[in-house]
Amino acid sequence: MDDFLRLSADTSRFTYGAPRAFAFGDDGGLLWFLRSTGPTDAFDSLWVLDTATGAETRLADPRALCPGSGTLSGPVPDAGTGPVPGVLPVAERRLRERIRLVAAGIGSYALSGDGRSAVFALHGRLYRVAAGAAGPPEEVPVAGPAFDPRPDADGSRTAYVTGDALHLAPGGRISPADGARWGVAEFAAAEELGRSRGHWWSPDGLALLAARVDESALPRRYFTDPAHPELPAEDFAYPEAGGPNADVQLWVLGPSGARVRIDWDAEEYPYVSDAGWATGGAVIRDTAAADAAAGEILLTVQDRLQRTVLLLSADPATGRTRELSRTEHPRWVDPMVPGTPARLPDGRMLTAADTPGGTARALALDGVPLTGDGIQVRRAAGVHAGRLLVEAGLRDPSEQQVLLLDPETGGVTPLADGSGVNSVLAAGGTLLLTRAAADGIRRTVRTPDGREFTPVDLSQPLPYRVAPVLERVTEHGVPTALVLPRGHVPGRRLPVLVDAYGGPGYQDVSAEPRRWQAKQWWADQGFAVVTVDNRGTPYVSPAFTHAVYRGFSEVTLEDQVAALHALGARHPDLDLGRVGVRGWSYGGYLSALAVLRRPDVFHAASAGAAPTDFRHYDTAYTERYLGLPQEDPGVYERDSLIPDAPKLTRPLLLTTGLADDNVHPSHTLRLSRALTDAGRPHRLLALPGVTHMTPGGTREKVMALELEFFREVLG
Repeated sequence: MDDFLRLSADTSRFTYGAPRAFAFGDDGGLLWFLRSTGPTDAFDSLWVLDTATGAETRLADPRALCPGSGTLSGPVPDAGTGPVPGVLPVAERRLRERIRLVAAGIGSYALSGDGRSAVFALHGRLYRVAAGAAGPPEEVPVAGPAFDPRPDADGSRTAYVTGDALHLAPGGRISPADGARWGVAEFAAAEELGRSRGHWWSPDGLALLAARVDESALPRRYFTDPAHPELPAEDFAYPEAGGPNADVQLWVLGPSGARVRIDWDAEEYPYVSDAGWATGGAVIRDTAAADAAAGEILLTVQDRLQRTVLLLSADPATGRTRELSRTEHPRWVDPMVPGTPARLPDGRMLTAADTPGGTARALALDGVPLTGDGIQVRRAAGVHAGRLLVEAGLRDPSEQQVLLLDPETGGVTPLADGSGVNSVLAAGGTLLLTRAAADGIRRTVRTPDGREFTPVDLSQPLPYRVAPVLERVTEHGVPTALVLPRGHVPGRRLPVLVDAYGGPGYQDVSAEPRRWQAKQWWADQGFAVVTVDNRGTPYVSPAFTHAVYRGFSEVTLEDQVAALHALGARHPDLDLGRVGVRGWSYGGYLSALAVLRRPDVFHAASAGAAPTDFRHYDTAYTERYLGLPQEDPGVYERDSLIPDAPKLTRPLLLTTGLADDNVHPSHTLRLSRALTDAGRPHRLLALPGVTHMTPGGTREKVMALELEFFREVLG
């Protein structure tokens, strides 16, 4: 590897050493976060910043707590065994895949209700630490490898999961032994619905709301490591499109073994995309409102095709529910805006909605729209100075601003309106403002009396200051970006590399600077690097996203081709006679799709972890866009790459990780087999032990091989 690829691998793409996972505690008096000791240190420690002084204190060092535990992998312990140094419990390892967490050490933590103490799991061991503690964290005895610990209001008890059962410390098992998994999020919720947890304390600390997950009806998927044939296969339950889903129930586990099941029409609305106690959000501030909501559970449920989403209020004493709001869409209801639903101090309910015609994602109060077409809402971040904090796009989809929104008038005041991607965290009048732009990433803590502090960032400075050419093209206003080699001389023709994702849920063309580093590296190898956010991607408008309903391939490819031609007309240095395309996951699907169906436009492709046949992808994602395969099999057939195998005439490199539990390696291997059966030459790179996240520098090693491939086949 060259110097950039080596540096990118060693720093985990320039993220090690940067503070992350911020959370305010003690009503804004404390700011908790995770950070490693430098740009090549993967192991995050737990820190706290005192907002009265700006002083930072490291409260927990993973290497001191578990000496010698310097790995994220290893033999998987049985459910009944104790914690094993250096080994993550299976549940935590898989959750890290779901939330794309690459850091080692302390992966996450949870605060007590007052925010003055925290708990965390480290290689299955459970620890508790208080802000201002003089000594090291206290290790809490557990019944087995601990996963997802959550403290109660005062931090005196901690709920955690081990062996698929919910336990208390101190205490013991509180979930029944009925063959189900308790206190966890099922695959569909964690991967596709935005819910990664499965148990929640009541505000008074007397009861737990817990998910019960029965996966017995689901098919199993298996992995074996060809490099280690002596090891047994690993398997897990996977909800395949058109097949059964996990049966998810919610129960209130109260004192003295009391159990109450939350009652809703789970057959009609099987997905639980959000749940918790009404005071679990950050927007309730006054005591009266908090007391009124202390006995209320809020849950968001969806029908299988996600066309109807219900917000329900549940009585924890009886389990009975009542409907608070209903959102419907003839295609699908977009996932809820983070931070919603939530109750305001006066009891009104804040929810997400689309403006008429699908022009913008909006907020609504008790069903009445609060924002209009000019604001693309991305997150509700709480309350500050009596107004709502909102993260939204105003001018361009690549940027994000922070706004103060008056809940009475709908009036908007910019709080962080500069270029780039701005975000906010708030509590007790204290703000953490983050701005990511071309000149880097800056975080500022701002207190109510006007003082400011900057949390220390120990990450590697970004090698490149990239200034992509951002343009909206075609009649659809498709966002595009062009990155040229540094020092490019106008008039020199360049082969084109399309480097894009193109699928729902992810925005490629963004002002966040880290994502442009690898694109600049590709450009400096002699390419004009083009990125296109075709219809179906987020943050332009709901209507833009909904354009891929009942068909990925046609819209994705149509927009990519049209945008490429539009850019070629505007930028004559782009040599459209030499076009390569690369991508991972949906981007891998796009890459293989491009050379199979439009070899006149795309001349070579590197397709990584491509879902080649969506009949074998998961239920919640696939059915949201394509419907049920048994109801409209033609949709799935048109979007499958397998029937196109005999058409291949261009060079194609297929890559898959053999431990990928998201896009199973069988996707790539099925396409490779079809190509072989059709006599179509291609290249296959199978990576033993590699997951969908390609950790440990794997992505950079693959990039080096891709560079050799494109240089060979494009000249």
